[in-house]
Amino acid sequence: MIHSSELTNHPDEVYAQPNRTYDRPRRRGKHKIFIGMAPGVGKTFRMLEEGHRLKAEGIDVAVGLLETHGRKETAAKAEGLEIVPRKTMLRSEKKLAEMDAEAVIERRPQLALIDELAHTNIPGSLREKRHQDVEEILNAGIDVFSTLNIQHIESLNDLVARITGVVVRERVPDSVLETADEIVVIDVTPETLETRLLEGKIYAPEKIEQSLKNFFQRRHLIALRELALREVADSVEDDAGTLKGQVCNIHERVLVCISTYPNSLQLLRRGWRIANYMNAPFYALFVNDPDKFLTKPESLHIETCEKLCKEFNGQFLRVNGNNIAQAISDVAKQYRITQIVVGESQQSRWNLLLRGSLTQKLVRSLKHVDLHIIATEKSGEPN
Repeated sequence: MIHSSELTNHPDEVYAQPNRTYDRPRRRGKHKIFIGMAPGVGKTFRMLEEGHRLKAEGIDVAVGLLETHGRKETAAKAEGLEIVPRKTMLRSEKKLAEMDAEAVIERRPQLALIDELAHTNIPGSLREKRHQDVEEILNAGIDVFSTLNIQHIESLNDLVARITGVVVRERVPDSVLETADEIVVIDVTPETLETRLLEGKIYAPEKIEQSLKNFFQRRHLIALRELALREVADSVEDDAGTLKGQVCNIHERVLVCISTYPNSLQLLRRGWRIANYMNAPFYALFVNDPDKFLTKPESLHIETCEKLCKEFNGQFLRVNGNNIAQAISDVAKQYRITQIVVGESQQSRWNLLLRGSLTQKLVRSLKHVDLHIIATEKSGEPN
C-alpha cells in the first residue's frame, strides 16, 4: 500500500478535461480511504473538501454516494458537487434507495466520492457489499475516495467487541485496506467528539444520552483512536520499509543481548522494564559461537535466561555466528529493532584498544538504533 499518492501527482496518467472527448487509458483507478475512530470525526466532510479542491483544479468529480445523517454542515459541504442519482429498489413493499454503481461507471467521472465503505447493500442488489461496488468502479478506471470507521475492519472485529461490548456486523476485509493506494486518518480527541455529540452534530437529540452510555464512552473512544492511529502506522511502516532498501521504524522494539555472563538476567529485567514503559515488543538474543563449547553451567544459564524472557512474554532468539556484533546487527535489522540493551564491556583495556568494543561496532553498523549500556559487576567468563 502506498500512502503518498495524490490524484494530481501522477505525471504518467492524464486526466480528461470536462466537456472534452477523451479516451481514458486502461488502468485501475486509485483508491483513497478516509478512516476514523468513530462516527462524527469528520471523514465525510474531509472527503468532500478534497473533492471541491480537485474540482477547482479541473478534475471531473462526482458523488457516487453521500450519507449526511442529517448533519447540516456535511450537507452544505456537498453543495456544488454533482451527485449521481441513487437507484430505487422495492423491498417488502417499501421503496429503498441504494448507490447505483453502474450509473457511476456509465457517468465515468475521473473521481467518485463514495461514503460508508462497509455498508451492506439491499438484498437483491448485484453485489452484497458496497466495497464490492467500489471494486467494480476502480476496475473501470475511475478513482475513488471513500470513508470507513476503524471498527468495521474484519481483523479488528473481536478486539472492538471486547473494547466496546458491541459486535459490528458490517465489516470490510483487510485486503481492501491492503490494496488501497492511500489511507488518511481523520483524528480528533475524544473530548472533541463528545462535544460534537452533545451539540447534536452526530446523532439526533434523542440518541445522545444512549450513545454516551454505550459506544461513545470516553474509554471506548480512547481505545478506538489508538487502534485507528496504529492501523495506519503499521501500513506506513510496512511500505516505508521497502523504499530504497531503507527501514522506517515507527513502533518501538526492544532487543536485549545476553551472553554467558551472570549479568544477563539483570539485562533482561532492565530491558523488559524499558519495553513495558514503551509498550513495545520484547526480544532477547544469544549469539552462539560455533567454535566454542558451552559448559553445562553456561548452558543452564542460557536456559534460565530463555525461561525469564518467556515469562516476560518476550521472544527468545538464538543464532550462530563468530562475529557477535554482525549477528546482533543482522537480527536488529531483520526484526526492526529500535532499542538495544547490552552490558558494559568486560574486556580488558588492552583488548578494547586492539579490537574495539561491541558497543562501538554496533554504533557504526546501526545508525538509527538507541543503545542502552547497563553497568554491571565484572564477573564470570565471556562468551
